[in-house]
Amino acid sequence: MTILIVIHALLAFLWVGGMFFAHQILRPVAAQQLEPPQRLPLWQGVFKRFFVWVWLAVSAIPVTGYWMVYGYFGGWSGTGLHVVLMHYLGWLMIAIYAYVFFVPYKGLRNALTSKDFPAGGKELNKIRQAVGFNTILGLTVITIAVSGRFW
Repeated sequence: MTILIVIHALLAFLWVGGMFFAHQILRPVAAQQLEPPQRLPLWQGVFKRFFVWVWLAVSAIPVTGYWMVYGYFGGWSGTGLHVVLMHYLGWLMIAIYAYVFFVPYKGLRNALTSKDFPAGGKELNKIRQAVGFNTILGLTVITIAVSGRFW
């Protein structure tokens, strides 16, 4: 059980921490210091590397979570409300990530291929908004995870 919790938590922290870093730290500096022809390829490169880790996270987090629910708690009736909330919010986060990856990130890549920087900027803005919302959800899930057993 300890190994499952550690894997589950580390991947969640990696995903949420990466989103927080990208949204709150890297994005403002990149917007301030780089023009779109330099900024958009930077983001494409950042996402290309980060999304490998996010795919790992969104694959392993549900597996470890369900393994804990059914292997340790004996099913949903053995869990608390905090586990149920993490479950539903986690799937919402995964759905938002899938949207980011398959819609605006694909649009960003296509815009960069055709050197259409205004279109790339629009797609990057969609990513920014979705990642901002997902970061808030992720911080909420982490708060629930660390406090829920004390409710």
